[in-house]
Amino acid sequence: MSSTPDDLPLLQIGGPAGSDGPSGGCGDACGCGGDESAYEIDPLTCGLDPDLAALLVAAGLDPVQVEDIAHLAVDEDLDQGVDVTTVATVPEDAVATGDFTAREAGTVAGLRIAEAVLSIVCTDEFAVERHVEDGDRVEAGTPLLSVTTRTRDLLTAERSALNLLCRLSGIATATRAWADVLDGTKAKVRDTRKTTPGLRALEKFAVRCGGGVNHRMSLCDAALIKDNHVVAAGGVAAAFTAVRSEFPGVPIEVEVDRIDQIPPILAEGADLILLDNFTPEQTREAVALVAGRAMLESSGRLTLDNARAYAETGVDYLAVGSLTHSSPILDIGLDLHEDDGQGGRGAADDVREDR
Repeated sequence: MSSTPDDLPLLQIGGPAGSDGPSGGCGDACGCGGDESAYEIDPLTCGLDPDLAALLVAAGLDPVQVEDIAHLAVDEDLDQGVDVTTVATVPEDAVATGDFTAREAGTVAGLRIAEAVLSIVCTDEFAVERHVEDGDRVEAGTPLLSVTTRTRDLLTAERSALNLLCRLSGIATATRAWADVLDGTKAKVRDTRKTTPGLRALEKFAVRCGGGVNHRMSLCDAALIKDNHVVAAGGVAAAFTAVRSEFPGVPIEVEVDRIDQIPPILAEGADLILLDNFTPEQTREAVALVAGRAMLESSGRLTLDNARAYAETGVDYLAVGSLTHSSPILDIGLDLHEDDGQGGRGAADDVREDR
């Protein structure tokens, strides 16, 4: 198993591949300035265990936001009521150990987020045994996380925790497939803003776990001048000048769909050029034309089958929106067994709730 590489930080638009930088959060152009102090843990606003919150911060996540998402997931599942099946069938004082286990091979992401969900539901202290870490590759049957707590709480939290863990691990697994194909080239697979509302930070974290890098986290991080902006501004040069004038410190990326659009954009000083629906041959021509004066990102026409051909042209990034909008989940389940002497079902019984 291999953990998330330390040399794959969150890269901002226009930032050099492999450069040192924060592992999460926004860029220098954002309101927080990319300052890690933006994620300082305030015990008055974050109800998570301080050690868990610190692990989330180290992963580039805001523990308050993770706690809010955990609350939302659990509140949606309970709908102001109780888990009627569990309350009716499980003794109130029963305690069990549950193993979150991979049902198929893949790359894991979201273990600490699953723990956050458990911490929201569990009414008593719970013990956690961590078998793998986010970013690890696992085989089918690998136990990821073992939790010992009240059986009722564990079963109530199960689906909310798995929904997030399976979703994020699916994104990490898909990203890892792209990263593997690009291995040995300078190109990095990069996500887009095509994310699930409310889950962007988590989904982009999963991309990092899979060996990819992040595009801008929000609209304030950087400018991306696309065709509609060009139309509204009256031309590429006009759009570029307007952004540079209004936001002088913001990196600017410009989308092109023809080779002849590149020279004037270079003359304006674009930090990054998005090559939209270029063929590998056209991409190679663009790389030669730019000659290192701006970074280049390929978008459109990209598949795992042709990714290597694009990467070998010399581009810096491959933009793949499907990482976050279309990746299938990684199948992970909870295997529950009662602790010896606690009553209820025997330790040999295997209880699953895949729903």
